[in-house]
Amino acid sequence: MASNDTGGEVLTVDNLETALAKDTKVKLAGIDVDGILRGKLVSKKKFLSVAKDGFGFCSIVFGWDMHDLTYFRELKISNKENGYKDLVAKIDLGSYRRIPWEDNVPFFLVSFHDPDTGKPISACPRSLLRTTVEKLNKAGYSALAGAEFEFFTFRAPRDPSIQTSHVSSATTAPFLQNNAVSALPHLTQGMFGYSLTDPIHNQDWFYSVFETCEKFRVNIEGWHTESGPGVFEAALEFGEVTETADRGTLFKYVVKAIGSKHGITPSFMAKPKQGLPGNSGHMHCSIVDKSGKNLFYRGEKDPNPPYKDLEYVSDLGRQFLAGLLDGLADVMPIIAPTVNSYKRLVENFWAPVTVSWGLEHRAASIRLIAPPTASAKATRFEIRVCGADCNPSLVLATIVALGWRGIEKKLEISLPPLGKGDEVGSSTDKGERLPKNLKDSTARFVAKGSVAREIFGDEFVDHYGGTREHELRLWDEAVTDWEVKRYIETV
Repeated sequence: MASNDTGGEVLTVDNLETALAKDTKVKLAGIDVDGILRGKLVSKKKFLSVAKDGFGFCSIVFGWDMHDLTYFRELKISNKENGYKDLVAKIDLGSYRRIPWEDNVPFFLVSFHDPDTGKPISACPRSLLRTTVEKLNKAGYSALAGAEFEFFTFRAPRDPSIQTSHVSSATTAPFLQNNAVSALPHLTQGMFGYSLTDPIHNQDWFYSVFETCEKFRVNIEGWHTESGPGVFEAALEFGEVTETADRGTLFKYVVKAIGSKHGITPSFMAKPKQGLPGNSGHMHCSIVDKSGKNLFYRGEKDPNPPYKDLEYVSDLGRQFLAGLLDGLADVMPIIAPTVNSYKRLVENFWAPVTVSWGLEHRAASIRLIAPPTASAKATRFEIRVCGADCNPSLVLATIVALGWRGIEKKLEISLPPLGKGDEVGSSTDKGERLPKNLKDSTARFVAKGSVAREIFGDEFVDHYGGTREHELRLWDEAVTDWEVKRYIETV
């Protein structure tokens, strides 16, 4: 709900001009399938004229990849045949914010709609999540979510061959054109999670991220160093699931923007460095009724639960968990969307590799947080497979859709929890091995009869699957440094 400069009043088309009385321009952005913000700056006059019905936005943002390379196989939404036609970008007035680091320019998020039907396009991440959540809302439920993001930080070094007048001009991209990745300096050194002293070395940046997020309505609950050189983690405030998804994307925006002003490059890729832990993007989820009561909590201890870990989990909560477990392996391209994502999902690095769950088990794919170790109102599931490279809107839509499928079908949990001493992937882990790479996961995702097709439909799966196939082709054709070093003289 918009509150910036409105005195708590809900922003509408009618009071919009008053709220923007002192402004001359507005920034607008939508989210593409890779979770990247795509937008533009418009005049206030233009903005007010399109605030009600939306405006044309080139569909190419769903026809190219994160580096603006058009997909090898043209997809339905944007292609030569339809002339890369405009979509209708509809402005979400409830997303109103002001950008603190850009002189408080007004900012709004948009969702993308088909110009002929007026319906949301299948590939729009924000629309997919809202469509999914509407199914719960019709049954009288709401989904709440929280997000945690880890990321590496690098000190963007100056390349003497590049003329620059101030520190904010230093970025990693030009440096890496002439230097090895290993030469890129970390912001801090060593493995020091939860350090109180490491942030002092970059105190202005550290506190600026926290304070700017608050001003930008991306409130952080916890903010600390993680184990790894230059690694930090932020836990965002728990809240309504669509708000949490937006905040997840906007958090990355804030961190990158503030970093650029301090000569710091953050990296949310899943595994930036071999031999070090990767960057996780854990998602938490619970379901509440109209009064706000947590519906995953049982109320009274079950004297005969199917597993002891579930003695305080409601039937609805058990069905939600069963839905997650049943469909997890079929939706991995959303949860682990890049080639690099699977470098993080390896044994012995605090990352799950199987379909697994357990009460307060941080090595499992799904960690159950419930009494007796947590309060009743905090009962929830933490999905730990996600990396920081994920698209928050797509991942949360997937979590809610899988859980809701479990509730609708009244699915039962098919495998026992991991015990506290059990290792993921060991003989005591009865769960299915998750796909080991993007190729295998994409093949399963697009397969006829996949759970992904059941929860999201063919149109979305065909589009998103096509984008992952594009990513795979680029990887298959890439000649890596490892290959050159290994074979350039020896074969």
